Amino acid sequence: MRHGIGRRGLLKGAALASCGAALGSGEGAAGATVPRAAPSPRTIVPLDRGWRFHLGHACDPAQDFGFGASHDTYGKSGDVGTPAATIGFDDAGWQAVDLPHDWAVDLPFARSGAPGSDADKAGAAQGYKPLGRLWPATSVGWYRRPIAIEAADAGRRLSLEFDGVSRDCLVMLNGFVVGSNESGYAPFRIDITDFAKPGEPNILVLRCDMSLGEAWSYEGAGLYRHVRLVKTAPTHVRQWGAAVRTTVTPAGAQIRIATEIDNDGPAATAALRSILLGPDGVERARCVDPVALPAWGAATVAQTTLLAEPALWSLETPHCHRLVSEILIGGRVVDRDETVFGIRTIVFDPDRGLFLNGVHTVVKGTCNHQDHAGVGFAVPDSLHVWRLERLKAMGSNAYRSTHHPPAPAILDACDRMGILVLDETRQMSSDAEGMSQLERMVRRDRNHPCVFLWSIGNEEIHRGTPTGARIATTMKRRVNTLDGTRLVTEAMNGQFGKGASDVLDVVGFNYYLGEIDAFHASHPRQPTIGTETASTVMTRGAYARDDAAQLVPAYDAEFPRWASTAERWWTFYAERPFIAGGFVWTGFDYKGEPTPFDRWPSNASNFGQLDSCGFPKDDYWYYRAWWGDAPVLHLFPHWNWAGREGKPVSVWVHSNLEAVELLVNGVSVGRKPVVRNRHLEWSVPYAPGAIEARGFQDGRHVTTARRETTGPAHAVAVSSDRRVLAPGDVAVVRTAIVDAQGREVPTASNRVRFALSGDARLLGVGNGDPRSLEPDHATARSAFNGLCMALVQAGDHGGTIRLVAQADGLVPAMLPLATRT
Repeated sequence: MRHGIGRRGLLKGAALASCGAALGSGEGAAGATVPRAAPSPRTIVPLDRGWRFHLGHACDPAQDFGFGASHDTYGKSGDVGTPAATIGFDDAGWQAVDLPHDWAVDLPFARSGAPGSDADKAGAAQGYKPLGRLWPATSVGWYRRPIAIEAADAGRRLSLEFDGVSRDCLVMLNGFVVGSNESGYAPFRIDITDFAKPGEPNILVLRCDMSLGEAWSYEGAGLYRHVRLVKTAPTHVRQWGAAVRTTVTPAGAQIRIATEIDNDGPAATAALRSILLGPDGVERARCVDPVALPAWGAATVAQTTLLAEPALWSLETPHCHRLVSEILIGGRVVDRDETVFGIRTIVFDPDRGLFLNGVHTVVKGTCNHQDHAGVGFAVPDSLHVWRLERLKAMGSNAYRSTHHPPAPAILDACDRMGILVLDETRQMSSDAEGMSQLERMVRRDRNHPCVFLWSIGNEEIHRGTPTGARIATTMKRRVNTLDGTRLVTEAMNGQFGKGASDVLDVVGFNYYLGEIDAFHASHPRQPTIGTETASTVMTRGAYARDDAAQLVPAYDAEFPRWASTAERWWTFYAERPFIAGGFVWTGFDYKGEPTPFDRWPSNASNFGQLDSCGFPKDDYWYYRAWWGDAPVLHLFPHWNWAGREGKPVSVWVHSNLEAVELLVNGVSVGRKPVVRNRHLEWSVPYAPGAIEARGFQDGRHVTTARRETTGPAHAVAVSSDRRVLAPGDVAVVRTAIVDAQGREVPTASNRVRFALSGDARLLGVGNGDPRSLEPDHATARSAFNGLCMALVQAGDHGGTIRLVAQADGLVPAMLPLATRT
């Protein structure tokens, strides 16, 4: 893999041009529209389909297709000692898979040690999936796929681009080891030109080894992000080679473009044509500059222009521009690349927080791992978007991918949706690997307008030491060289004001509310942000702590020793404008870290504001009340408490209205004023019937929320907010158990079976139960507290899709979906 050299070195001797005034020179004029479908000499071939997969073995070569059976594995190029890497190997017995793929999600749940042992707790942290040194038979996976390289590709540069492979992978093409990659989260590129055989069969093979991990939660395994084959001319824009930097002035937006060009061939004289398109696709400016390219070398062209009255990217109006980079040799376009960027200003003020385009903006963010019920780490792009939509509906305006760079689909969606991103590297180290991971993240993501802050680490053990300060200094220096338009933070759990803390542009607070005021008093000129907050634990639909059943109540009341309630942290932050806002741990539940029950069978977290299926918990409505603008009146718990008649039940309301009155079976038990950023609470004896909350604004009754005692389970009900799907899109199907009146039964646990017809596949199932040992890839799932979920993925051919959901003794339901082609 080749990484870009530093910008300063590339700019030495590079052409610098101001291009706004040269539009009438025969190269076109501003106001023209560049066709989006213009044919490109660069070919990008998705490699997501047609793979074969098989488990290997981390210790036994005989079960690892002979790999490593002889000590001379790397003795001769082109022969790695395994028939699995050869074109003639018969993989008919291997599993056919498409990407994204996570083999770990299909592994059986397995205990790692005796109950209560450290080994068992370590297994709980990984979601009780058998990966690691203790599990050699399930920790190595092999992938094979033929790739088409036509005879006409001879003379082109050929590369493979991987968005993420989990993890420690060896990449082989036609028997040759062509590259490797350590981290499961860092994207990487491999040039395969010398090893490809144009016009002949070519076989791509990967061996992924999960014996060692990178996180203290579930990480998935395998090719869980996209792979593509890229074919370019010998002279081409380097991967992530176009960097667009913008400065907003009273006269408009100054645009500075630095484009890195690789020339894998003889010396050449070329021209770089850079075309700037507005959000409407209309050309706003273009630059054309000559560049002399050395043989088998590289150059950077620096260009500037000014856009008058630019459309700014903001949370409310996320306008995105496009840069079209074209390389011309002899007047012919030999390469074309496109880069999305945005124009906006980001300022951190140590006293007043964050300003976006000069507007004070409070960060209302969530931290998120990349897994979802039914699919594990293999999250399709449209499901990433659906998850972001759920978070934005809660009132969230920011996303932190923890603790690694996010999938490209997340960044693309945040650009379009107006969501800020705290972009975080996986490894905080200034060794070669750590710096490589950091550079790849920054180069890939530096043009995304949604990225507003870089994070170089999370809760590192050396954070408060001189070593941590030296590492942070080196990493920050590299970030500034590669980008220079955003500040740098680190998520620190204590040690504020020590070690790396003084190096950071913005100090990131992970918890430790009691130390924040003292730090601000001693470092009044250093901006701050809450990089990780809350860690409230809640089980959806549970309202009493039950250690034997491993359930925590969904009231905003339970939290580990380092954490707090949602109400506590948000009230604290809201009273301190010098903090730029914060990120809740977490948006969604995730596999692993089953706090507070790190024991069998708990295998998933309780931290989310939504469970692993995306069903909201009650704190979701707390944030929606105080982060959003729409009126909120959320009443809980449910009112099915058979056997507890006459016993007190705590009734809560999350609301941003003026006042709320509670009625039990039609009798008022009091009206209370709403205090900003707080909840309302009553204790009432249970009696079957109904509780009702009446919301008041300006003295008037404006809305009502109601919970009724339901009858027994009678039917299955299904719904989805996506009824018309593009090919490959995913519909999240909410499946509820209802009584004869159509009311959801909040305690139901009926097992629901799913049957699908039409051009689609049942991608996975889930129910949000953090203790469930049911498989994710199945055709049935038990309801948990009344709900379960199915993921339906549309095929390529279109037509009507029907999902039937049925349970023993209940009336079935059918959901029609359609595919647009």
